[in-house]
Amino acid sequence: MPEVKKTPRVIVFSTPTCTYCNAAKRYFREKGVAFKDVDVSRDAAAARDMVRRSGQSGVPVIDIGGKIIVGFDRPKIDQYLGIK
Repeated sequence: MPEVKKTPRVIVFSTPTCTYCNAAKRYFREKGVAFKDVDVSRDAAAARDMVRRSGQSGVPVIDIGGKIIVGFDRPKIDQYLGIK
């Protein structure tokens, strides 16, 4: 039986005007990675949740299976998703 690697849940905390947020979301789409986009400019509770998870208020904050990445850090994203 081939091992099926389950993709971890991906959440992108972002704002519509953030260049790096949009770059990260475009990257996930290119790689076929499903993600939940959370607009922290419209959702104060989500913004507080993001700060609680990451310790800071800059976007993007990317949560990959509970591991937090601050900013669009492609090598770290690839590492956490197991993308070569």
